[in-house]
Amino acid sequence: MSAKDKFLIGIDFGTLSGRIAAYDLNGIELASLEVPYPDGVIDQTLPGSSIPLEPETALQNPADYLTVIRSARELWEANGLDPQNALGLGVDFTACTMMPTFTDGEPLCFQDPWKNRPQAWVKLWKHHAAQPQANRINEIARERNEPFLKAYGCEYSSEWFFSKLLETVEKDPEVYQAADRFMEAGDWLVLQLTGEEKRGASAAGYKAMRTVPDGSGGWQFPGSDFFKALSPLMENVVEEKLSAPYLNPGEKAGGLCAEAALLTGLPEGLPVAVANIDAHAAVPACGVVSPGSVAMIMGTSTCYLALSDRFQVVEGACGAVDQGVIQGSWGYEAGQAAVGDILDWFTRRMTSAEVQAAAKKENISLHEWLSRDFALTRPGASGLLALDWWNGSRSVLMDADLSGMILGLTLGTRPADVYRALVESTAYGARKILEAFTSQGLPMESIRACGGLAQKNPALMQIYADVLGREIQVADSSHTSGLGAAMFGGQAAGVFHSMEEAAEKMARLQKRTYRPNPANVELYNELYEIYVELHDQMGRQENSPMKRLRSIRNRALATPI
Repeated sequence: MSAKDKFLIGIDFGTLSGRIAAYDLNGIELASLEVPYPDGVIDQTLPGSSIPLEPETALQNPADYLTVIRSARELWEANGLDPQNALGLGVDFTACTMMPTFTDGEPLCFQDPWKNRPQAWVKLWKHHAAQPQANRINEIARERNEPFLKAYGCEYSSEWFFSKLLETVEKDPEVYQAADRFMEAGDWLVLQLTGEEKRGASAAGYKAMRTVPDGSGGWQFPGSDFFKALSPLMENVVEEKLSAPYLNPGEKAGGLCAEAALLTGLPEGLPVAVANIDAHAAVPACGVVSPGSVAMIMGTSTCYLALSDRFQVVEGACGAVDQGVIQGSWGYEAGQAAVGDILDWFTRRMTSAEVQAAAKKENISLHEWLSRDFALTRPGASGLLALDWWNGSRSVLMDADLSGMILGLTLGTRPADVYRALVESTAYGARKILEAFTSQGLPMESIRACGGLAQKNPALMQIYADVLGREIQVADSSHTSGLGAAMFGGQAAGVFHSMEEAAEKMARLQKRTYRPNPANVELYNELYEIYVELHDQMGRQENSPMKRLRSIRNRALATPI
């Protein structure tokens, strides 16, 4: 059997679907299968229930993740692949996506009476109902001068692990007490595949406060007295609910267990890498394996990952973690809680029948039609400017209570004008994040982009190059997270000795480079100044009109008609 017959497997779990893919050792995709989650994002009522969920809730059903795993056999059979030729397997998952389980890994929501309790279900990354808990975590951490806070740019997010866990403690303490474990969904999937509970040090660092030096070169969680200050029930939360071995990206979590081998058709004992965060898995697949380049992972949301040889406090960083992305470097993460989601919202909810008919007549998507239309105008020609917080602000403000805004609407405003303003707002948000990186000395010699937006929307990418004033290269793979997961699976299996070696052999870039247009750069510099003014007025001022509106909305929703 020749080496070319061998392959690596990456399983990428996203917001709405999971994707299994096989890659040869040159990074060529041999076959893939996307499996939509039957229950998708649960944000209205629990399955089988008519009781409405709270605003900002985003849950999922872990049974959907098992549906993806069961589909692996279809991939081998449909594409003539021999699963015995698999060398290693890696898993990535959108994070922080957290779930309560029993000791054996069974999710609470699979059992009565817990299946009718919202806090017993998976909390997806974009579950923002825990903002009050995040506010209190930040307040108490600042009062106590807790060192973990510096790793998050001094602001812990409502999207992260302990905000969601504290929400469970306060809203349904019985769920908290019944759960033997609270796990990242990626770690839970590795448990299903290997039969062993091994947790990713990366997710624990970026999402769960495991950033405190332990005095011996390693990392630990804050002390029990901090968690007790949050709630007496949480005093021993780490030992009681989280304790497990923590492994760095690329380390082997175990071999495929007999049950998982039967389920997938893959060989028992196949090396399985510890779970990774989806955006982080994409970084080496973009060829970013050392300080100097920034990776933009552009999809429903966007993540920004930079590497450095040292620690710095960066405003709004979602985390700064030693070896958190690539072994041997500090990894810095920041992000926007919605980018593609904003554009999808606009096309689904706000486009006119006339625009929909025009796109349908030409047999192109609404995104293509609107992008082609706005590409014919100059920056600033619409008189519009938007803020990009339609799903709250992740970086740099870390505030899920913020919301979107469009300034300058008139009776002459066209749908393409608004669509462009929304695209531009996300580019301004990207510039704000990258300026936070560079202001602290993080190197940014090049920008690599990947994800659906980078692959499918050239007009959007040109706007990003113009707003950022920098060249942008795009990864050649259309599914970089899955490719990256497979690369980490190869490292865990010993196929590659490092991510540098894996990237050299499996990662590649498109030939096209997006270069800034000097005339557009000049106009966007002026528009960005206005964006920053609005950003600070709406996002930083204590009595911001945006926050007052959110407060009124919450009171109105809590009052019966």
